[in-house]
Amino acid sequence: MPSLPIDLDLVTQTLLEAAEAASDKTLPLFRTHLAIDNKLSVGFDPVTEADRAAETAIRAVIAARFPDHAVIGEEWGNSGDSDFTWIIDPVDGTRSFISGAPVWGTLIALAYQGVAMAGLMAQPFIGEIFLGLPGRASYRRGAIDQTIRTSGQTELGAARVFTTTPALFRTPELASKWRAVEGATRLQRFGMDCYGYALLAAGHADLVIEPSLQTYDIAALVPIIRQAGGAIACWDGSEPTGGGNVVAAATPELLEQALALVNAA
Repeated sequence: MPSLPIDLDLVTQTLLEAAEAASDKTLPLFRTHLAIDNKLSVGFDPVTEADRAAETAIRAVIAARFPDHAVIGEEWGNSGDSDFTWIIDPVDGTRSFISGAPVWGTLIALAYQGVAMAGLMAQPFIGEIFLGLPGRASYRRGAIDQTIRTSGQTELGAARVFTTTPALFRTPELASKWRAVEGATRLQRFGMDCYGYALLAAGHADLVIEPSLQTYDIAALVPIIRQAGGAIACWDGSEPTGGGNVVAAATPELLEQALALVNAA
């Protein structure tokens, strides 16, 4: 990516401070009997006090550092107009959160002209942070701060693949695509939410495929994966920062095979 008109050290500091502010709201409520609201009149899309309070805290940190930037958040909507846009999912994986499973995460991205150039995934219960910024993807936990790389896998038949649940592939057309991926890969695991993408960036999985993502579901994960050596795109090959049907892969070669498979199914 060409030189950006922004202080990347300040971006990093903002990401980390925003994640800490969010954890102050989420951790006291994790594995407690908190109230759960449903966003849908038909179906189930849960939201809790943790989601709303964490996004409010994240927005406050961003506003203090970059008041002229735009913001997109899952809970509190869109604000501002700028080439720079912060994209927030305060608790990605609310179903995991309300089930006590520590595979949810706080996602914060900074996009420039529609492409995510910096991103963070924080899992505060475990104490892990995955960061992607121009030139480096890293993993932090306590005193650990190390560069991460994808597995380098290039063979579809040897790939370990994640999706949150096969139920996401709810139409016959989508279901046929999942069956094709399942049949072509070595190992499939479910229920990871954003954590699966972070594991891919760190070399522990090779593919993640999911349909119908919103921008706040995926934007923060895009730079983490790309800076770790992976590749990510919508199924039609377009930029995934804005959401859509998405596949992430350990290598560009593996992504090309996965895209060919889903588009042929």
